[in-house]
Amino acid sequence: MVIAVSACLLGKNCKYNGGNNRNEKVLEYIKGHEVIPVCPEVFGGLPTPRDASEVVNGVVRHKDGVSVDKEFREGARIALEKVLNSGAELVILQSRSPSCGPDTIYDGTFSKKLIPGDGVFVQLLKEHNIKYIDVKDL
Repeated sequence: MVIAVSACLLGKNCKYNGGNNRNEKVLEYIKGHEVIPVCPEVFGGLPTPRDASEVVNGVVRHKDGVSVDKEFREGARIALEKVLNSGAELVILQSRSPSCGPDTIYDGTFSKKLIPGDGVFVQLLKEHNIKYIDVKDL
């Protein structure tokens, strides 16, 4: 099976703070499968590290209000292309991310409050009926 995975879960230092979310459960789960790492933020041209971002009234912004929506959406488009071109049957996603967070994201106040919603990459996965799972549900 081909599985796309949020690159930070694989140990790639692509998180906003320069770190990663390496996850041993993910690494165990993907053994024996073809893995496609994806990081929409990096694909969209954002640096690592970078300012934290949240979805504010439908637009991805930094805490200071600067919009990075264009970069997030372009990166999500590129990540979707990689998923489609690879034939991935499943995408494993990082929780709460403004790109990869399925079902729950931060509320845009930068106060760590969670609300129902999807990251911009997840929205595209849903539009294309691509199966995904939040890492916390693995």
